[in-house]
Amino acid sequence: MQYVKLGTSDLNVSGVCLGCMGFGDAAHGQHSWTLDEESSRKIIRRALELGVNFFDTAIVYQNGTSEQYLGRALRDFARREDVVVATKFPVRAQEEIDAGISGQEHVRRMLDQSLQNLGMDYVDLYICHMWDYRTPLYEIMEGLNRAVKAGKARYIGISNCFAWQLCKANELARREGFAPFVSVQGHYNLIFREEEREMIPYCREEGIAVTPYSALAGGRLSKLPGETSKRLEEDTYAKGKYDATAMQDARIIERVAELARSHGVTMTEISLAWLMGKGAIPVAGATKLSHVEGAAGATDLRLSAEETAYLEACYVPHRLVGVMAQNTQETANKPQVWSSNTPKI
Repeated sequence: MQYVKLGTSDLNVSGVCLGCMGFGDAAHGQHSWTLDEESSRKIIRRALELGVNFFDTAIVYQNGTSEQYLGRALRDFARREDVVVATKFPVRAQEEIDAGISGQEHVRRMLDQSLQNLGMDYVDLYICHMWDYRTPLYEIMEGLNRAVKAGKARYIGISNCFAWQLCKANELARREGFAPFVSVQGHYNLIFREEEREMIPYCREEGIAVTPYSALAGGRLSKLPGETSKRLEEDTYAKGKYDATAMQDARIIERVAELARSHGVTMTEISLAWLMGKGAIPVAGATKLSHVEGAAGATDLRLSAEETAYLEACYVPHRLVGVMAQNTQETANKPQVWSSNTPKI
């Protein structure tokens, strides 16, 4: 296993992060394909055996049961100081807004619930799951800064945002002396490379870690054309992101399979090695032991410049999908106020 620094933090993390969205009680979540606790524990334990020390979950994954499964497994299989745990919190709910709960209080409540679910005193990385258009940025950043000062979070990160938003948030943090975002978790893989337009160059310039989700495109980059799985069949969210471009993406997937045969490795290893070659620390989900084994193996694989170019040659621009498409609409609908007397945060 290869280890790297998470951006400008002092966290040493494995070159791949185990994404835990596939763990949790399916009866309490949005996904029917998630694993029960016993199956989840086997994968977490195998990840630890392979040297994976970085784990990513979220309070919204299966109504907190993903956090609960992860926390119990890590208590049984690892020492707290040997693992890096990240979890995420959602935007303020309408009920919270109606009740007058501020952004600062929202962050505190969400983090306290996550710590309870995990059975931990702190998380290493606390991530804003997506940009909150209905809450002042100052409130979110101050709430996160309070969490860091209280020792409940060592560092903070953000997911599902645009480069200008990340820049704006960190400029506010610098101005106010708040903790800055040290990582960004965006949608990035071989068949969706729109993050390369602005986010990747900005993060490289600022030393911000890139920890992409959907690193295997919901399993599409790990299977031969025509192969299927329960997740590929039932993950409607992933279908919404990838089905419209399936024909153009198929050429890239075929090249992944070709290089996997050439190297004698899995498609998972090729796909993740490409991301690592871009300086990313991919968040790879696993619902089978073979998934986590392939993800761990990718950290030892290096693609040549020619192989990288071969994988990239067939890519065509993609429209924004999923959460980021929603973000685009939110930005378009947000009124622009240019008065110098109006706070722009």
